[in-house]
Amino acid sequence: MRPFTLNYARPSGQSAAVPPYHFDVSLQLNVLPDGRPAVSDRALLMATGTTTSTAGSQTHFDD
Repeated sequence: MRPFTLNYARPSGQSAAVPPYHFDVSLQLNVLPDGRPAVSDRALLMATGTTTSTAGSQTHFDD
């Protein structure tokens, strides 16, 4: 039996955009090139919109 949601789920394509930040594993934060957390740059947040995290799905079985 195929779950109902799989009838409508579509894989997301790779984005051509390169974000001006990277994920720092030790801090568990998106970090700007100058070392500040990306969340501290309000203009960047407004330009990029929302972000998603896969950390919960990798660490908790019920996410």
